[in-house]
Amino acid sequence: MISSLKNRLCRFRRDENGAAIMLEFVIFVPLIFSCFLMSVEMGLYAMRHMFLDRGLDMTVRYVRLNTNTDMTHGQLKDMICDYSGFLEDCDSTLRLEMAPLDPRQFAAFNRSADCVDVSQPVQDPRGFDLGREHQLMILRACVKFKPVFPTSGLGYAFTKDGSGRARMVSTSAFVQEPN
Repeated sequence: MISSLKNRLCRFRRDENGAAIMLEFVIFVPLIFSCFLMSVEMGLYAMRHMFLDRGLDMTVRYVRLNTNTDMTHGQLKDMICDYSGFLEDCDSTLRLEMAPLDPRQFAAFNRSADCVDVSQPVQDPRGFDLGREHQLMILRACVKFKPVFPTSGLGYAFTKDGSGRARMVSTSAFVQEPN
């Protein structure tokens, strides 16, 4: 019995059928696996972005309905982090920018978002103005996150800071209601 098993294993080892299939396997399996990792990474990115959008929209709704209340950067940041829920390290990686916007010169505001670089010292927010009555305001939130698979194809597509975190930006606009 052992000798017949040994003979079968020797014949299997000498057989060259399937060598071409092995080459195709070696080439295509890493490609398919990297596509799978990229789809998982993109799904997680979309979920994080949805939660950031939700938190920002609910915070903007609160600000619109409570126009007479003076809100600080820290209060809005805490509200967005509470409403979004899923964002990790939201307190330390979220930065807000709120500024009045002239609707006739919207392209003038089209500059890069102000994000936190956790590898650098903490800086004050670039712009935070509560605005006046009937003024169009834009609130932009930028949060940093660690990609789950940084070596997948999408890991290089995200713009990263010194600590290896990628950024995600969400923007909302509203009009300050009269008192």
